[in-house]
Amino acid sequence: MGRSEELSEFQRGTVVGCYLCNKSVREISALLSLPRSTVSAVILKWKRGGITTALPRSGRPHKLKEEDRQVLERVALEKCLPSIKALTAEFQTASGANVSSTTVRRELHEMGFRGRVSSYGKPKGASRRPGNEESSGCIHIWVAKKQVDVSRLDLRIGRVVAAQQLPDTDGLYVEQIDVGEAFPRTVVSEVAHHIPLEQVTNRMVVLLCNVKPVETRGIVNQAMLMCATSQDKLETLDPPSGAVPGDRVTFQEFPGEPDKELNPKQKVWEQVQPDLRTDGQCVATYKGAAFEVAGKGMCKAQTMSDCEIK
Repeated sequence: MGRSEELSEFQRGTVVGCYLCNKSVREISALLSLPRSTVSAVILKWKRGGITTALPRSGRPHKLKEEDRQVLERVALEKCLPSIKALTAEFQTASGANVSSTTVRRELHEMGFRGRVSSYGKPKGASRRPGNEESSGCIHIWVAKKQVDVSRLDLRIGRVVAAQQLPDTDGLYVEQIDVGEAFPRTVVSEVAHHIPLEQVTNRMVVLLCNVKPVETRGIVNQAMLMCATSQDKLETLDPPSGAVPGDRVTFQEFPGEPDKELNPKQKVWEQVQPDLRTDGQCVATYKGAAFEVAGKGMCKAQTMSDCEIK
């Protein structure tokens, strides 16, 4: 018999999350359609080491400091340069950093810039191989980054199917939340000081689903619970009546498809979050545009008006 397929980080995190929500091995096995032996092995590994498995590396370490990346972004946006080599030379002059064109190209790509080759002025029959733009008469045009607004966030309606206080903490819950996928998502949220545990289970909520998974106390956190917050108070956002797990939250003034996964290096969430607020009627908004589930209504906080959302 061939070796069975390795479980994904998502599945391992879900197994541990279900276990922390007081689900038995039998219940987890049935819920996730996994062998009991596999479920037991994942839970045992977590008990012994506090981990499910090593998270995948996010890529090679950056050769540029954050301040150098800011200089590169400014140069790419402000200068109309004919090639990646010219852009690299301009960046090196502005920053003093000594890096290759390959590194500059990779950093620009990770920041959301895209390049395309124009054949304007290219001699007939000239090569168009990558890296030969100057000799072929082609120019490499760096296209501005994708606009940063709320449409890049994958906001969905979810239902908390199980919840438990995270061991050895007094402010964290670990929740299993159905967002219309094959498996519930494991979410670690810091709401225990504000919402009793019995009020969390079966609660309908709004989740940010395309954040990069991170590990919290050995649990892979797979989404972010959206809440209205102030210095001394917190409320989860309530979806409109009739909303079901998996429904998308959209914004009429900001159409577009969300990123598959938010790239932390592009700081999309950090740029969007300051404009997320409840209005005077407790409706959740982005720059005045309501969090809306098409055909069903708007998302609101229970009592908190004019407060930030995060």
